[in-house]
This record gives sequence, C-alpha cells and structure tokens, in this order.
Amino acid sequence: MSIALAWFRRDLRLADNPALAAALAAHDHVVPVYVHAPHEEAPWPAGAASRCWLHRSLVALDRDLRARGSTLHVYAGDSLATLREVAAATGAHAVYWNRLYEPAARARDASVEQALRADGLGVHGFNSALLCEPWAIATASGGPYRVFTPYWRNLRARLEPRPPLPAPHRMPATAPATAPIDALDLLPRRRWDAGFDAAWRPGEAGAEVALQRFLDEALGGYAVARDVPSVAGTSRLSPHLHFGEISPMRIAWEIEHARVDGKEAFLRELGWREFSHHLLFHFPASSERNLDPAFDAYPWARIEPRQLRRWQQGRTGMPIVDAGMRELWATGWMHNRVRMLVASFLTKNLRQHWLHGARWFWDTLVDADLANNTQGWQWTAGTGADAAPYFRIFNPVTQGERFDPDGTYIRRWVPELAAFDARAIHRPWTVPAALRRSGYPAPIIDLGASRAAALAGYESMRRAER
Repeated sequence: MSIALAWFRRDLRLADNPALAAALAAHDHVVPVYVHAPHEEAPWPAGAASRCWLHRSLVALDRDLRARGSTLHVYAGDSLATLREVAAATGAHAVYWNRLYEPAARARDASVEQALRADGLGVHGFNSALLCEPWAIATASGGPYRVFTPYWRNLRARLEPRPPLPAPHRMPATAPATAPIDALDLLPRRRWDAGFDAAWRPGEAGAEVALQRFLDEALGGYAVARDVPSVAGTSRLSPHLHFGEISPMRIAWEIEHARVDGKEAFLRELGWREFSHHLLFHFPASSERNLDPAFDAYPWARIEPRQLRRWQQGRTGMPIVDAGMRELWATGWMHNRVRMLVASFLTKNLRQHWLHGARWFWDTLVDADLANNTQGWQWTAGTGADAAPYFRIFNPVTQGERFDPDGTYIRRWVPELAAFDARAIHRPWTVPAALRRSGYPAPIIDLGASRAAALAGYESMRRAER
C-alpha cells in the first residue's frame, strides 16, 4: 500500500489544491498534516489577527476532511522533525506540498526538501498560491520588474486561467497521533476578536460564499465602487486568498467567464498581488529595508510614541483616517483606499518610518500577507516600486470628501461625528463648539505644515543624491 503526506500550510482547502490532488492520484492513502512552526517564519511570524483566522480556518478544514472520511493531523514543532516522525509512523513514501514564496519559508522548504530526499522520500512541490510564479516573468533584459504596468502587461498576455481541480469526494482514513487544534493556542485569552465572527466566515465554504457574492453583486460595478469605502464594492477575498482557502486561479477562471463589465479592473488587482510577490521574491530584504535605497537618507521624524498610539487607536483627529483604523481594530480588515490614506498620514504627515505601520498592520489584519503588506507600505511611503515622478502625499480631507462625500463611512466608525453635516464631518475642527461637545479629538498635526515638512525632507534627500 502506497502512503503519502499532504503537508498543508497556507493552502487550507480541498478544491483546486494541486498538491493534494497529485498525492491522491498517485497513492492509496494520503495523510493530511499541518505543522505549526511560527519560529520558522521569523522575523515575520503570523500576527495576532492572523492567528485568530488561522484557528478558524484549521477547524473548517478539519471539518471538511472529516466529512470525507479523513482528518487533519495537527502538530506543533519543527517542520522537518515532525514530517520525519509522521512519515516513519505511517510508512509514507512521499511528501506533497504547495510552494510558499516568502524568504524564510523558501529557505525552510529548501532545507526540508533536501533532508527528506536524503531520507529516501519523494518530495513534490506545486504552485497553488499564484497565477504565475515569481521567476517565470522577466524584463527584456532578463531581470525582475520594478514597475507594475509593464509587469502586468506581460502577465496579462500570458494569463490563461484553467478550470479548477475538483475537491475529493472521499479520502481514506489514517490515524497517527495528533494534537487538537486548540492546543496550538492561536486564540487570544481576552477575546478581543469577537467582532471577527460577525464580519467573516473563515474556511473554504466561506471563501466560496464571498466569491459568489462578489460575482453576483459587485463585479459589474467594481471599477468605480472599489474606491468607495461605505459600500460593499470590493471582493473581500484577501484573507481567503492569503490562507489559501481559495486559489487565485479559481477566481481568475470565474472572472474571465463572467459576462459583466469591470472584470479587467479586478484582474488587474489580482495582478498587483502577483507583482507584490514578484518584488518580495526578487528583493527579499525589502520586508525590512527600503526598496529604493535613496530613501535611506530621508529625514524621518524621531519616534513619537504618543502620536503612534493615537494613530493606532483611531484618535488622530482626521476623520477618514480614524474611521479606517477603527474598522481595522473591530474587523481585522480595512478598505484598500483607506489603507492608502492611513499609511500616507503616518509616513508623510507624521513622517514615521513605514515599518511602524507595516508592523501594526501585520498584527491587526486578518489578511496580513508579507508581500502585499510590504509592497503596499513601501508604495505609499514612496520608498518602493512606484513609477510616479513626484512625492505622493494624500490629503485625508479631500480624499474623504471625494470617496465618502456624505460621510457614511465616517459615521459608521466614528459615531462621535454622526451629527455633523456632509462638509463639516471631514473637517470637524472648523466648528469648534460642536467638536468639543462631540468628544472627538482635535487634529494631532497641521496638514499643511506637515505636508511642507515631508516635501522638504524629500528635497533634502534628493540633494544628498547629487
């Protein structure tokens, strides 16, 4: 009898899972294994919000496996040692997994593969997380891309979504010793994550519901509605994608076959996700350092703990910024347009290094993804892959007026301002008596002066280059 291990990581689904499908096709019995090894992901182990999602996603995967006669075998410890022990206990001949692309995971997987092959086991890796693996696209000179538009032009020309692989109907049972998911201690002892359950349904079934809602209700208007934080105009698939509860290929297949407008705009956003992984793969130090080394000379402000806390708590006095930060704390998610605004406020108006924001997002986002988080913060800070010939600074007031004109989004997350009219809600300091009564704080910084300081810092950095 031929036995294999299916090593689940961030591919927590049964449908369109290439590694699982290949293992089932080649072996009589497949043992689904999950190894919790956060120390192997340093310096970016999963943050608190991600761990909350992971717990729920593992529970959902185990439930789906049990419905098919199998179970998820859960362990904590070193991945290599665990896989060796389980392979020996089950008599497995091979290990199958879907590839990860973060620097720490790549290094770990390379050493695991080498050791398992030395043990005489077959090792088989697959792509399940990306439309195109990072090394498969290059510039005309053979190097990596640093600008999105030509990257996307190249990827779009070769993108041919394939039909998704079906989930198995039955899986033979195997029973090596295992630990309960609760033993991984992923959930917080003080249940600050209570709001997540109202906002999300982790797991493969939840991903399917989110995809169908988007296809039926939002894809047609996506090109415009994606920038409006008060409406459900985005897919909200990002945490499901990060944990591999749905594949990008499955999403692209459904989008390509949808008979509505707006699908090219959404495919382009999937392209940004691919570009982020392309950048991190080719520039692995960028999760900690400026992609553009010229910004090593930028005069960031000294760390102001009080201002940083006010930003984290949604108490900056800038309504659209505070609405976003409060949405993040309550739901583990923030609308993408607002992510850019809160990041710009921190890095440009407060002139705090982008890593302070990246680390906070990493701990509080349920969709915290190293490639996306790094690229997003570096793009907004100006330190990353941005083709703009100027130093971009978003004005939170005018952006709020443009994308939340009647203040619906702000009123939801900043109820202190619910009584303010559509103009004053974006600039409540202009009605000081009402602001005092509301209990909402005055701005922690002057927008005009802070913008001027950010531009002066940029000019001084450019002079240093000459």
